Amino acid sequence: MQDFDVIIIGGGPIGIACGLEAKKQGISFLIIEKGPIVNSLFNYPINMQFFSSSEKLEIDDIPFISKEAKPKRNEALEYYRRIVTSNQLNIHLFEKVMEVKKNNNSFSITTNKNQYTAKNIVVATGFYDLPNNLNVPGEDLPKVSHYYKDPHFYASQKLAVVGASNSAIDAALECYRKGAEVSLIIRGPEVGQRVKYWVRPDIINRINEGSIKAYYNAAVKEITPTEIHIKTPDGTVTLENDFVLALTGYMPNFEFLEKLGIELSQDEKRLPNYNPDTMESNIGGLYLAGVICGGMETHKWFIENSRIHAPIIMKSIKDKRN
Repeated sequence: MQDFDVIIIGGGPIGIACGLEAKKQGISFLIIEKGPIVNSLFNYPINMQFFSSSEKLEIDDIPFISKEAKPKRNEALEYYRRIVTSNQLNIHLFEKVMEVKKNNNSFSITTNKNQYTAKNIVVATGFYDLPNNLNVPGEDLPKVSHYYKDPHFYASQKLAVVGASNSAIDAALECYRKGAEVSLIIRGPEVGQRVKYWVRPDIINRINEGSIKAYYNAAVKEITPTEIHIKTPDGTVTLENDFVLALTGYMPNFEFLEKLGIELSQDEKRLPNYNPDTMESNIGGLYLAGVICGGMETHKWFIENSRIHAPIIMKSIKDKRN
């Protein structure tokens, strides 16, 4: 059984940053990622452009050069992949953590491929795996997806996009421009205020001119193979429909956190218990990093403001060892 000073669960940008910092500090480490390198970014829409500029996405002061000030998905994949390969980071891909147990002053980690022990654990698993479900009849139909990849798929189709955040608005605009007939279903009274500032006027103009039909203060009531039923302030509206993109956001894997013994706040925020000075949770030796620290407030932590977690965590681990 292999033994490490720290095992990092999650091979996204923050998990990679933790690996880089561990290597720099002489701390033996292993990153375990259930998919490819930066799995969440890989599953982003093909044409996605970041809100952050490239220098805000840099880790360990390694320059991120992009064609535009705000890089696109493919550039980010190249950047983080090169960091992993060039630095020969110890990372196991397509390996899923099944169980973590604490035994006195160490942890035993069981994956679908192996078993390990570590004195410390860093959970940097992000929040892109579990969608916020609509919980309506028909949500499990094959035509419904909580993930959007490529607008070409929806060309010449009647598409309903549910949501008002960046992912929903980007999908609505891209699919409209590839020839989809797009209806936008928004829970609130307007397009989300956090939508990228260069995109928000675009969607508002498309709605105002009638190119995209928007339903405000609305919610999906039911989805059938050929229709979608929407609750609106004026009553139920029924639309002919080929596909539904339910882009209503995602959440951390709270069940996994609770199995680890991490305390979560009892309100709707589900905030995990950790010390911001060390990032150590209520379980000694178990640290949290990245977006997962925000619980349901997934908009609070990004790559650019959680990069600092890596040096904080590794300093705490090194201080304990000394």
